[in-house]
Order: sequence, then C-alpha cells, then structure tokens
Amino acid sequence: MTPILATAHLKGPHVDFAGLSPLIALLGGAVLVLVVGLVRSRFVRSRVVPALSLGALGAAAGLSIWQWNAHKSIVSGALRIDDLSLVLNLILVTGAALAVLLAWRSLAAREAAHGEFHALLLSSVAGMSLLAAAQNTVALFVGIELLSIPLYVLCASELRREHSLESGLKYLIVGAVGSATLLYGLAMIYGATGATDFAAIANALSTGSLASDPLTLTGVALCIVGLGFKASVAPFHQWTPDVYEGAPTPVTAFMAVATKVAAFGVFLRFFDVALISVQSDWGPALAVLATITIVVGNVGALGQSSLKRMLAYSSVAQAGYMLAGVVVATQLGVRATVFYLAVYVFMNMAAFAVVVARERETSFGDSVQGLRGLGRERPLLAWPITISMLALAGIPATAGFTGKFYLIDAAVSGGYTWLGVVIVIGSMISLGYYLPVIAAIWMRSAPAGEAGTSGRGAVETPGGGEGLPALAGGSPELDEGSLAARPTARGPQPEVLLGGLVSGAAAIFFGIVPQPLFELVHHAGSALTGLF
Repeated sequence: MTPILATAHLKGPHVDFAGLSPLIALLGGAVLVLVVGLVRSRFVRSRVVPALSLGALGAAAGLSIWQWNAHKSIVSGALRIDDLSLVLNLILVTGAALAVLLAWRSLAAREAAHGEFHALLLSSVAGMSLLAAAQNTVALFVGIELLSIPLYVLCASELRREHSLESGLKYLIVGAVGSATLLYGLAMIYGATGATDFAAIANALSTGSLASDPLTLTGVALCIVGLGFKASVAPFHQWTPDVYEGAPTPVTAFMAVATKVAAFGVFLRFFDVALISVQSDWGPALAVLATITIVVGNVGALGQSSLKRMLAYSSVAQAGYMLAGVVVATQLGVRATVFYLAVYVFMNMAAFAVVVARERETSFGDSVQGLRGLGRERPLLAWPITISMLALAGIPATAGFTGKFYLIDAAVSGGYTWLGVVIVIGSMISLGYYLPVIAAIWMRSAPAGEAGTSGRGAVETPGGGEGLPALAGGSPELDEGSLAARPTARGPQPEVLLGGLVSGAAAIFFGIVPQPLFELVHHAGSALTGLF
C-alpha cells in the first residue's frame, strides 16, 4: 500500500515546451524529412523534402521570435532562452535556409538520398541552437557533438568522389581531437570549481584563489584550444582548407557560416559569463591568437587558385576579426561580434552560391578561371560574388565595412587599440586575393572551350565519370556500366541564383542601412547582464 501512495505523490519535472519549441521544431523536422525521404517518388524526394526542410527552419525562426524577451532558464538551468540565444538562432536558421537552396539539386543530396541529407543538416542546426543557449558545460558538450557528428557525414555525402570521403575522414579525426581537448578542459574546470553551471563556475572563480589555480588556467587553455578547432582559429585551422575544398560545396557553405555562429556563440557566453573572473588571463592570450589568425588566414589566401580554399583561408582571417569582440569582454564586444556573424552569413553565402553555379556549368570546378568573363555572360551571377568580395574585404557601403568598423570600435574601447590596427592591416592584405577574383569576373575573357563542358559538381556518365572509390569499396569492374547516363546541369538553377541574389542584396542593404541589425544585436548584447 505504501509504494502505491508514494507513487501517487510523484511529480515529474516541469518541461517548458515553449522555451524548447525552436529546438523541437528542428528535431521534429529532421524526423519528418527522414521519413518522407523514404517515399519512392522522385518528386517527393527532390522537391517535397527540401521544401519541408525550409518549413522546419521557418517554424524554428517563428518560434524564436515568439520567445523574444523571454529571459528564462529551462531544463533545470542547463539552457538560457534570452535575446542572445534567439538572435543566434535566427542567424543559424538563415544560413541553413540558404544552404538548403544551394543543395536543392546537388549531387550530394541525391547520393545521400535527400531525406538523410536534410535530416542531418537539420540535426546539425539543432546542435548549434542547443550550443547557443547552453549555460551548463554538459549541455555545451552535448551541443558540440550534435553539431559535429552530422557534419562529419555530410562532408562525405558525395559517395562516388574520393575527395569528399577524404574530407569527411579528415574532419572526423580533427573534430574528435578538438572535442576531446574541449572535454578535458571542461573536466579540469569542473575539478577546480566543483560546478558545471556557468553562473556557479563564475561564483567559484570570483572567491578565493581559484582564479589563479593552475588547474583552472590549464582547463581554460584547453577550452580555448578545443573551441579554436571548431572556429578555425590559427594555429588550429589546418583542417579547414582541405575539408572545405573536399566537401560538397553546399555543405562547405553551411559549415563556413553556421559553425562560426555556433562556436562564437559559445565563446561569448562561456568566456564572458563563466570565465569572466579570469578575463585578465585569457583576454591577452585570445588577443595574440586573434593576431596570429588574421595574419595566417590572409597570407594563406594569397595566391590560391581554388575559390573554396581561398574562402577557407578567408574564413580563418574572419575568425580572427571576430575574436576581437570576445577579447574585450564588454557588451559592445558582444554586439559587434553578433553583428559581424549576421552579415558574415550573407557575405559568404553570396560567394558560395556562385561557386555552386559555376561548378555545375564549367569544367573548371571551383577554380578562379571558371569566373573569367562572368560579368559579360552572367551579370546576375557576377554581381553577388563581386559584392561578396568587396564586403569581405571591408569596402565602404558594404555590411563588411560596418561590421569591421564595429569590431575595431569594440577593440579600441576595450583597451586593445593595437588589435584594431591589426584588423585594418589584415583587411588591407585581403585586397590581394579578393580583387583578383573581381578582376577575373569583369576584366578577363571567358576561357576557350568552356561552353558545353561538364562541371565538377555535375553527374558524370559511366564512360568518362568517376566510379565508386576504392576507399568506399568500389572497383573498375563493379562500377563499369553501373550508372545510367544523366545530363549535366546547364545554367544556374533558380534556387541557387535566388540564394546568391538575396545574400548579395543583404550584404549591400545592411552596409547602407545597418540600423535594423544594430537594434537586433543591441538586445543580444544586453542579455549578458554581467558585462558593462
């Protein structure tokens, strides 16, 4: 009788479904597209599944707006629903939606059977969303793994291309090293403070001598290294050019923007909340890393003939710029970083949309040569990548200029004037690889024999195409005649063109009229009440 009475008085934990609703929409969408992708109809798999992915992302965006000004902790304090996490959610959803457009008719989505491809993409976005809201080290690590594991698979989703498989394997190995390093760091911080919640860690470090304890400082250093792998911060960036080049271009575009948003969201909340008491120790170290990252990224991009490798090194340099907003540990720094993350999505997606289109049209793949004469032949494609290059270089009247100016202002106001000078010098160096791309588009003639050739992103025929690599268990005898001839894509698909035009227009709009974005990021910066 007593066990029955005890059971009657049991009460389950309160679950705030409203706060979890954006995450539920993403994970529910992942399950839905996975199931719908099993339908045999080609129309359903190639049209309905991407549309459902966009619907799930739209639902997540709408539910994030619904939770605006909520300012609450959920899941026993493990997650924080505030304006910072919600703004980062909106940025992530925007980047993922643009990636879905680029991947709509891609070879990677076809070979991964559409449903699996989009389910993995939505699962990765869910991990990033979880990461942006995490205020507990356990939730942080779960978010990192939910972000990373689908990306390992997506990088290798072009099963018949050896470079794609190699890209997935490299990212798996390097990602595992980064995750293990981060986990060691979090374990050491827990050992020093006895807490996993960010607020409890901050309270423990603010009292006594824990802030200078070697265990604490070692843990902080390992956390910087682990997150540096995820954010492509030098010298932990070596994987970035190879993985970006080998992965399917829509996946590369998604990684380039979304992982940056998630990684810097963690940087801001973890370092500016949990580790704010030891800012005098990690601040100068991050400033030095930012300088190294800016120099290595910009110098490495010089002379690159592959657009994807050039954009990979460019993303390394951009990570160095954004670290300036983390270093200063102020609300102005948070706002500057979030602003730059938002415009970075549009600047990068405009460039990758054109790379996707040219891979499907020409035999030059992602080479700069494939852009020669584009201004005369395809002005609607030429303008987005031109705007992207100008914005990434920080030319006035673009969102990149406004973002860099915001970061420099934050660095100078936070006492790191020399870091602001480094950002200016890095932007000057970047003209050495952005301007040649613009010159190829507008000042060079199209290469002879370009028309009618098949692109690297196109589906090859059995006679001249690549079969299944040996790494994936293939052999010439097995592959011979196994593929039916399929046509190569001609001209840019409308969804790719739409993604490029929208991104390019946004990069100009927020450079000329940045006020709406300023107001949005102002709320994000105010969410971290412990900063001034």
